[in-house]
Amino acid sequence: MRVDGLPGALAPESRPTGEERLVPDRVPAGDVVSERDAVSGGGGVPTGVDRNSTSYGDGAFSAFLRRVFLSGAGHDTEDLSRPVVGIADLTSDYNPCHRAMPQLRARVERGVLHAGGLPLVFPTMSLGETLTSPTAMYYRNLAALETEELIRAQPMDAVVLLGGCDKTVPAQLMAAASAEVPVLVEVVGPMITGSWHGERVGACTDCRRMWARHRAGELDEQEITEVRGALATTAGTCMVMGTASTMAAVTEALGMMLPGGATPPAPTGQRLRHAAATGRRAASWRAARPPARSSPPRRSRTPSPCSRPSAAPRTPSSTSSPSRVASGSR
Repeated sequence: MRVDGLPGALAPESRPTGEERLVPDRVPAGDVVSERDAVSGGGGVPTGVDRNSTSYGDGAFSAFLRRVFLSGAGHDTEDLSRPVVGIADLTSDYNPCHRAMPQLRARVERGVLHAGGLPLVFPTMSLGETLTSPTAMYYRNLAALETEELIRAQPMDAVVLLGGCDKTVPAQLMAAASAEVPVLVEVVGPMITGSWHGERVGACTDCRRMWARHRAGELDEQEITEVRGALATTAGTCMVMGTASTMAAVTEALGMMLPGGATPPAPTGQRLRHAAATGRRAASWRAARPPARSSPPRRSRTPSPCSRPSAAPRTPSSTSSPSRVASGSR
């Protein structure tokens, strides 16, 4: 089906509603059901790898096919009976601040496994400030949309969003607000400061300061090259109280991050321990939270509480003149 010239687009009346997307069809009786019940606790509400089932017109076949391909990825029946914790991995060579994210992701995975969950990693767009044109801000909303839709489309009982660089965490918080899945955010943490000629320097306040000195003729080419190697010496986000550090602090204050997670530097063991604790907490939510419930279709338009109710059409009386009825005068 084509709509507005876009191949594969669904007509509005054929798009799945929020209820259809969030509560997949129950599977008929059979061998596959016993596997589903092992995941859902026998309550009939799809959880684990059976959440957000792929639409083949046959719920049992969808559950079977998922197990076929997940078995090919090395997961056995015990693995597939566990609650699923999705992990959004923003590793990218175009985002140097995130270069230690593979280690962070591994600790989150270990925490999920320790708590009895099944970690499944998926990528989302990674917005690096210095390598994105014209600015990463242009793509923040796109990153939020991508993150939200991937959470909704893929099976997961909870999700850990790994972020850090400036626009990634705001995008993730926007997605978390409407994803209808328990979310925890884990950031890569700030860099460690560097040193140049005995002076403590770091990104990114000193980047502009040192460049200004170079343009003023105070630093020659050799000196500015030395400074360049001293400003960002480790993995992590800018260690000043810029956007990345501010958003990490805000995220923790909002309760979207475990306590103590905003400030541990990226290269430290404290950062890795916090990531493991985040994975354990995310996996433990499956047993504590209530069953998934259906929701009304998303993007439904409801009248604002402040909107004025539309007036009922006036019925002209037998004594009213046509001109006065048309103008609405009294």
